[in-house]
Amino acid sequence: MVIEWLVFKVASEDREKFIQKDQEIWSPNLAKYPGFLSKEIWIDPEKSDRVTIVIRWQTREQWKAVPMDILEATEEKFAQAMGKDSYEMIEASEFQIRKFT
Repeated sequence: MVIEWLVFKVASEDREKFIQKDQEIWSPNLAKYPGFLSKEIWIDPEKSDRVTIVIRWQTREQWKAVPMDILEATEEKFAQAMGKDSYEMIEASEFQIRKFT
């Protein structure tokens, strides 16, 4: 399993809108693709201007097979719904889950 880890800086007053629009726009689009397992949104009670999104993919190959034009179109729709300058991705990481027997 592969984890896509995204951290966004969002104005505190826009955080709930960001979460709602993400669920309306991004989540259904990603869920259409093979390998998508789940998605969670984490908020830090100490940092009201941060939103962390954790997406689980079955394999890295399936994650990276999502077409770039779909990702760009989805981001454009999301940016229009939110306002382009109301959020900023400040971290993007990839993790692999390892289990030992």
